[in-house]
Amino acid sequence: MAGPRARRSCFMPRSLSSATFVTSAAGPADFPGDGLPEVALAGRSNVGKSTLINALVREDIARTSATPGKTRLVNVYRITPADGSAFYLVDLPGYGFAGGGDKARHEFARLTDSYFASRALGDTRGMAGTRRAGAAKGRLAAVVLAIDARHPGMPADVEAGRWFQSLEVPFLLVATKVDKLAQSARARLKPACELAFGVAPLAVSALAGSGLDELWRRIREWTT
Repeated sequence: MAGPRARRSCFMPRSLSSATFVTSAAGPADFPGDGLPEVALAGRSNVGKSTLINALVREDIARTSATPGKTRLVNVYRITPADGSAFYLVDLPGYGFAGGGDKARHEFARLTDSYFASRALGDTRGMAGTRRAGAAKGRLAAVVLAIDARHPGMPADVEAGRWFQSLEVPFLLVATKVDKLAQSARARLKPACELAFGVAPLAVSALAGSGLDELWRRIREWTT
């Protein structure tokens, strides 16, 4: 029987057959409907989700912007590993963006809620507090919440984390930009996240590449 070491190695390195942008979804009709597993990626507008996606797949499939909150749609990427079946990375609109006012924030929440309404089980209310309804049309395999490692425990992140952990799917907290932390701040990251979120984070750096292989391994376990 294969041990932990063998199980870990079967998901590395991050070898892909293809990684492609599929669509920017404005509503449920645009979400994937072929039943492939989906990993939803959520986080604040300036947390670097697009940069993380590009670093993870080693291709520039996600557009990055210097303007936080520019992405206001659900961006869907189809990923096909070299040694397995295809799945989707679903980049949800960033929350916490100050520009655009209440109308923009409401639109972000509405779109995110509509995605989970057609995918997730569990809590019957969405992030905006509205009641979710509708049968699942996609296969949500897991939710990844990305937070800025320099600012663990921000109220909006904690609120999002609690809601995502109420869903009946695996949840992973990822702390991005860990390369920007001094050694002392890195030592404080885990206990700070455990206090705020109840879970330890996976620390990653899109720039240095640290943590990306472990993130890929987790994704493969959820989608295989």
